[in-house]
Amino acid sequence: MASSTVTFAQPERPPRPNLAFRRLRGKRSPAEFAAAVRRAAREIGERVSCDARYVGRVEAGEIRCPNYAYERVFLHMFPGRTLTDLGFAPRSSVRGRPTRTTGESRGAGEPYESCDTRDTQDLYETHDNNEESDVLRRAFMTSGATVAAASLGPLGLAFDAEAAGRPTRRAGTGEAGALEEAVRRIRLLDDRHGADGLYRRAAAPLRTAYALLDAGASRQATADRLYTGAGELAISVGWLAHDSGRFDDARSHYAEALATSRMNADAGLEAHAFCNMAFLARDAGRPREAVRAAEAAQRAARPLGSARLMSLLALREAGGWAGLADRVGCEQALVRAQTFFERGPSDTDPEWMSFYGEAELAGLEAQCWSTLGDWPRAARHARRAADLQDPHFTRNLALYSAELADDMARAGRPDEAAGAGMRVLDLLDEVQSSRIHTMLAGTARVLLPHRRASGVSAFLDRHAALPRPA
Repeated sequence: MASSTVTFAQPERPPRPNLAFRRLRGKRSPAEFAAAVRRAAREIGERVSCDARYVGRVEAGEIRCPNYAYERVFLHMFPGRTLTDLGFAPRSSVRGRPTRTTGESRGAGEPYESCDTRDTQDLYETHDNNEESDVLRRAFMTSGATVAAASLGPLGLAFDAEAAGRPTRRAGTGEAGALEEAVRRIRLLDDRHGADGLYRRAAAPLRTAYALLDAGASRQATADRLYTGAGELAISVGWLAHDSGRFDDARSHYAEALATSRMNADAGLEAHAFCNMAFLARDAGRPREAVRAAEAAQRAARPLGSARLMSLLALREAGGWAGLADRVGCEQALVRAQTFFERGPSDTDPEWMSFYGEAELAGLEAQCWSTLGDWPRAARHARRAADLQDPHFTRNLALYSAELADDMARAGRPDEAAGAGMRVLDLLDEVQSSRIHTMLAGTARVLLPHRRASGVSAFLDRHAALPRPA
């Protein structure tokens, strides 16, 4: 394909902060406000993947006008107000685009507009910049629209051979933003559907991410974003491998993320990589490694000032101590996790921790007590986790319910175990997770001798009819 010359408009003035929107957030943290936006979206049948970073971009003035889906949600949240009342620019004032002098056209579905007029789910609207490398950016954007769909359609974020062999200009803020958006979309789809249908299709965006790093960036700030984005993407792909039972692949991706963090002296990325490595080590039957990785994560995270992050890392450590059958060490780590959690959310909490709330705290504690063989205590925490879980995180809702079913079965309460198991089965049309299938299979084995108990036979028959995971 012949290359084309692109002429860009002069850079615009720095965006003005959206103070009106910031006032509407009030005392809520960006993560708490983002959760409120998602709840409001569900109330009117919209689906947006709003997170703390999106809220920050709106408040910073980077998003001058939301797309139509977000507009409907915001107007539902604040009835009687207009977009202008919310601090946004009129839609008509931001439709203009920088000029391209040749026949080069935008890739379909590219989410880089100052005001998105398409009725898509949750695209981030920004401005074109004069640093972009069209080949690599188009590789991200072509898939970006596909990944945005709330389904398991192909990610398609392919870096094709023709693009790979062509010299490119240095990466700019457009590529950095595309990379960050790819991470968000993978996380969103995993939250809703689980890892099994996503892992193999997530390898292409990861290759493209490291190609962007190799292309370099013209500004240090952009390079830092690219390194962080590539590392976070490696962790996300590693988690998809982890949750679908491909532990060796997961270990490799987490190690790649850790190396990326060290190259760029990124403590936040390092803490995240060690956090996931601790979780993987626990699941792979290496509890002492889990403890050491969690301790390394806490050393990296301590200067970051996020109590919620320290809480999660203490839970990772607790899981390792439970695997070592060290009840005292586990309990001490659990107390630290609860203490940090009670300090509340803050603006320093990493974006990737949007899943971590009271439900996850209870769910991870349930796993610790389960590992220690305290089934009644594990069941109490698992029930609390399932009751508290935001329905937005469909996979976690299924996970906590599966944990509850297994704990109830082992605690000698087969009827309640069968009821929880049936709730998991109801979610499996939406969720594809080898972890959850494995848990249900274990529960079914425990319940076999109790087939005559209320509800158990129906659960076992329905479980036996499930298609076997590939």
